[in-house]
This record gives sequence, C-alpha cells and structure tokens, in this order.
Amino acid sequence: MTEASATVVPKAEALPGRGLNLGLALLSFAITFWAWNMIAPLAVHYAEELGLDPTQQAMLIATPVIVGSLGRILTGALTDRFGGRVMFTTLTAVSAVPVLLVMWAGDLGSYWLLIVFGFLLGIAGTTFAVGIPFVNAWYEPSRRGFATGLFGAGMGGTALSSFFTPRFVQWFGYEATHVIIAVVLLVVAALVWFMMRDSPAWKPNRDKVWPKLAAAGKLAVTWQMAFLYAVTFGGFVAFSTYLPTYLKAIYEYDLADAGARTAGFAIAAVVARPIGGWLSDKIGPAKVLGVSLAGAAVMAIVIALQPPPEFLAGLSFVLMALFLGLGTGAVFTWVAQRAPAERVGTVTGIVGAAGGLGGYFPPLVMGATYNAEANSYTIGLVLLCATAIVALAFTWFLARRKQAEA
Repeated sequence: MTEASATVVPKAEALPGRGLNLGLALLSFAITFWAWNMIAPLAVHYAEELGLDPTQQAMLIATPVIVGSLGRILTGALTDRFGGRVMFTTLTAVSAVPVLLVMWAGDLGSYWLLIVFGFLLGIAGTTFAVGIPFVNAWYEPSRRGFATGLFGAGMGGTALSSFFTPRFVQWFGYEATHVIIAVVLLVVAALVWFMMRDSPAWKPNRDKVWPKLAAAGKLAVTWQMAFLYAVTFGGFVAFSTYLPTYLKAIYEYDLADAGARTAGFAIAAVVARPIGGWLSDKIGPAKVLGVSLAGAAVMAIVIALQPPPEFLAGLSFVLMALFLGLGTGAVFTWVAQRAPAERVGTVTGIVGAAGGLGGYFPPLVMGATYNAEANSYTIGLVLLCATAIVALAFTWFLARRKQAEA
C-alpha cells in the first residue's frame, strides 16, 4: 500500500459521518478504560480484605497495565490490517470476560487469582492503539491533533471508574458492580458493530504483522515519541491508578472520597488532552510538550511537600493533571505529523505501549520507596521530577534539530 492511498481527503465535507464515528470510538475507548481501571479504585478494599502490604497492593494495581500496554503493539498493527470497526468490537466484547473473572477472584479472596485475572483485564487497555489510526483516517492533517486529542479524552474512563466503581459497590454490591460493567461492555460492542464504519479513505495494510512491527521499529520517530509518551501518559496512568492509595495514606480519605478526588484528577487531564492537541495544531507540539513537562516537574516537587487539604492539595493535583494532559495531546499530534500514513497504527501501538509501561513502574516505585515512619512518598515524586526534566531536555533537542533540518 502506498502512502498516498492512506491519505485522507483534505476537505472535511468529503467524509460524512466522521463525527458519529469519532463519538463511537470515544465511547468504546472510555468504557474499556473504565474496565481496565476497575481494580485500582478497589485496591484499598482488597488490601484490607486480604491483608496486603504496600508492595503487594502496588503490584495488584499495576498488573492490568502490562497487557494494556504491551498488547497495544499487536492491536495497533492489527488495526492497520482489519480496521477500527472490527478491532473496537472485538476488544470491547472480549473485555467483559476478565471483568467477571476479577469478580470471581475477589469473591474467593485469592490474591494470586486477582493478579492473573488482572493481567487479562489489561486487554481492555489496548483499545487506545485502535482509535488513533481509526480517527486519523477520518480527518485531514490540519485537524488530526484536535481529533485524536478528543478521542484521547476517552481516557476519562479512568475518572468514571475512580468515581463510580466504589459507589457502585456501595449501592449495588461487589458482584453486581462487575456484572453491570460487563453488560455495558457487551452493549457498547454491539453499538460499535452495527453503527461504526471505517473511513472511506482507509485502506487495509495486508503486510505481515511482524515485518510491519520491524519496519516501524526502524523509524526514529517511533522511539522518540515512545519515550515522551511514557513520561506524559505514563504519569497520568500512574497517578490515576495509585492516587486512591496515596490519598488514603497521606490525607486519610476513605475509599469513596479518594475515588472522587482521583476522578477529578482524571477529568482535568481529559479536558487538557484535546486542548493540547488543538494547541499543537496551532503552535507546534514541541512548544506544548515543553510547557507540559516543565509544569509536571514543578508540580511533582509541590506535591512532595504535601500541601494541606482541601484547596491547596486539590489545586496541586489538578495542575499536575492539566500539564500531563496537555503533553499526551501534544505527543500524538507529533506522531500524526511525522509517522508514515500507512504505518500510523503500528507506530501508535508501539508508542501507546510505551505510555502504558510508563504507568506500570511508578506505582511499584511508589510502593517500594514509601517511608512509613515519615508517611512520605518524597523519593518517588523526586524521581518523577527528574524524569520530566530529562524529557524536557530531549524535547528541546528534537525541536532544535527539526529547525536545523528545516
């Protein structure tokens, strides 16, 4: 397939239905992200029921991220071949199975079954790599930053999960909560199958998967964007999954209150992501990413100082979320601008995997470096600050090199 064959028609009116398809992609992404994040809001509950130490609790929270991250490499490549409609339908429907298995493991009170089924639950986190190439094919290059940023707002499914999952458990019970989410996943999968369509500008790339991955791996843009997304989106995932535990330890919030505040954090990042994409279309992704990383570095230190609740602590976490959200939108605007059109899905899969893995390790680090005597996560937050500074320097280097080449 040639690059020209995958290029979208430049006039928006030439592709009717793109708004509906973007909305369906956003819906599927949001509900699968809710499922992907179902363990984290209940981690305190599991820790109390099973007597878990901080490291075990952190491992339980982080495990779904593994498949949700690495699985994006495969789903991105498969999307180039089969299209978004098939992939969204399949992944959304299949995600219902591990949701019910996690429920069963919780009923049995088995930590190791929760780990195993939490690993499988990561399937739900792979839909991100489906949506980026799907949306890209519907929109002209000048609008892709905003469109992919708006699709990326589906990561607000983590906010829905943080807020509603513990409340559903209170209202309906533990088992019913998981059954409800599984049913919703199946309903959304049916809607996607019957209502979603791939862009008329999209053409399947029928190259074999592994050669496609190898070709994408040879592109410098793949690994450059993978590192930057590991910092920005990885930071968002890490905070979204570990924040309930953090807030209970530092500020002594109960499960519902910690979940509500985590939802606020996720919503702020969700709002910022399309703004980051839109600004990147206007002024360039490097500038937006620079602001994002500088802000995240500063806020990591502020949060480490444990500002008092409610206003100052809340403001600190909201600002951190806004900076990380801007960065996630900027990175994928850069991907859309620089990745070859016929390899957007494959590149997205690798970059998305890096972002998810970027969210896997911080909770483990936070759990391992927690100072129980001082009730402090300072070491982990300082490491986040240092990582953001390194990423900021790398962004500056890439921008300068691009200017020199131009």
